[in-house]
Amino acid sequence: MRIYPVPTQCPACQSPLRVSGLVCSNPQCRAEVKGEFQPNEFAQLPGEQLEFLRLFVKVRGNLKEVERILGLSYPTVRARFENLLKTLGYEYEEVPPPGPSPEEKQEILGLLEKGEISATEAAERLRALRKR
Repeated sequence: MRIYPVPTQCPACQSPLRVSGLVCSNPQCRAEVKGEFQPNEFAQLPGEQLEFLRLFVKVRGNLKEVERILGLSYPTVRARFENLLKTLGYEYEEVPPPGPSPEEKQEILGLLEKGEISATEAAERLRALRKR
């Protein structure tokens, strides 16, 4: 008996489908569970994204290896990964780079410009900010 992948969208209106029944795979048992169940986010991925995710997990999250296997450019692989994250509902949060904030640097440069500190003092303060 051939088993088909679970469809994720209604063929009539394209809305997400819910699972309403499950059957035990043991031929001697075949117990059935009826109800309404929400599939997890991975079960609802389109086939192409699911295959990308499988490959990504297989290569332990190495996008360069995904690039090599698929024969695609790194920007294309990265865009597919970002699209996968978006489909799963995982928002990417920009992490500020380490080091001083632009405001901190501007404050020191402002003090230098006003003559309140020397160039040497400004350089020392900027170096100290980078070391944090």
